[in-house]
Amino acid sequence: MVAGNLVNKLRSLMGGSEERVGLNAKGVEKLRAQLRECAAGQGGEVSARVRAGKLAETYLGLNDEGRHQFLKLIALEFGPDPKKVDKAHAAYQKAVGTADQWKAEAALRGAMRSQRIRILTQFNAIPQGVKFLVDLRADLLRYLENDKELAVLDRELESRLSAWFDVGFLELQRLTWNSPAALLEKLIEYEAVHEIRSWTDLKNRLDSDRRLYAFFHPRMPAEPLIFVEVALTDHISGNVQELLDENAPVFDNRKADTAIFYSISNTQVGLRGVSFGNFLLKRVIDDLKRDFPKLENFATLSPMPGMAAWVRKNPGVLAEAEIALALDQLSTGEWAKDKKQVRSVQDALLRLGARYLATAKQGGGEEGPPFDPVSRFHLGNGARVERLNFLADSSAKGFRQSFGLMVNYRYEFDDIETNLEAFASTGKIAMSATVRRQARLSK
Repeated sequence: MVAGNLVNKLRSLMGGSEERVGLNAKGVEKLRAQLRECAAGQGGEVSARVRAGKLAETYLGLNDEGRHQFLKLIALEFGPDPKKVDKAHAAYQKAVGTADQWKAEAALRGAMRSQRIRILTQFNAIPQGVKFLVDLRADLLRYLENDKELAVLDRELESRLSAWFDVGFLELQRLTWNSPAALLEKLIEYEAVHEIRSWTDLKNRLDSDRRLYAFFHPRMPAEPLIFVEVALTDHISGNVQELLDENAPVFDNRKADTAIFYSISNTQVGLRGVSFGNFLLKRVIDDLKRDFPKLENFATLSPMPGMAAWVRKNPGVLAEAEIALALDQLSTGEWAKDKKQVRSVQDALLRLGARYLATAKQGGGEEGPPFDPVSRFHLGNGARVERLNFLADSSAKGFRQSFGLMVNYRYEFDDIETNLEAFASTGKIAMSATVRRQARLSK
């Protein structure tokens, strides 16, 4: 009964149905006492679960300022004890080279283990605990932007989540129109690349010429962690509006030789830095090859979300590309209604896009990872930049972020390892000859 009541209480609070309060001085002292009880870890497993549940209930009942205070208290007051670390380190140094070295090393590790980890680990055992921790880190990341003292807690929590969300624990599921309605609603909510406008739109994305796969954690069975949408075709697609057209005829998937990954969405802000997207693609490709042995081509139709921001930081690139339109004009997409302007900017925009993918780096220098986050992801998985597509995304978002351009990244299995190694070791970007020419780069 106690566990059931706790589950219902946490669900209610996580849903935001109760009024949240702040922390006064008395509340801070009470919270500090609760945290100390959790950090001490006295009693058995049941006692620990009850304490952690009460602490989670306290957190969820706080307003935004109170949650910030809660997390800062853990960050600043529940780290390793410096005196114990010094003592253990001195003992280890003395024991090096003796039979007691490994025992001293274990003691040093124990002294360096912070109480924050004990507190966070206990949350993992309560009902809804994994989801609670993921949402707690989403809060933490918001506060971290203006409060760098929380960084130490974020590093420890990210490390814990990386272990708990190891790809070996995740389950790949194919979602269909027959999946539970609550789960389909999550897809609509979480789609981050191409908005799902209606249930009809979603049904189109789940038709027989489409596939949608998601990773799930066994402790979060109703929450997709990341999902990918796939179109089965007989060509490398170059226009997302055509793929999303609800009135287009359904393609006979028996004739498909190409799989187009046209949307990949991470759903949990609190799992930022926990990478499993590359494993998702590999698992999905294996699943598709099993179901459709004729598939030979695997490519994406990807956005270029950083392009307009890069142009904004480097306004001179428009003149260098011989584009007469200003950034604001390009971003509205009004020019695309004028055939004369379309003809005048097409080649120049493709050159600009190719240069962006080939040369734009984080930090603005000539070295480092690509500026574009989608490019970093696919190049880091061994793909190559295959083709730029003009007016491939004519939505307002498409013009706003990349002037309507999209890019195909291609996964050639014989080249993936070579591409990945070159990118990781030297930063070399694998590109087709066409895109390389557009970027005006030599081979």
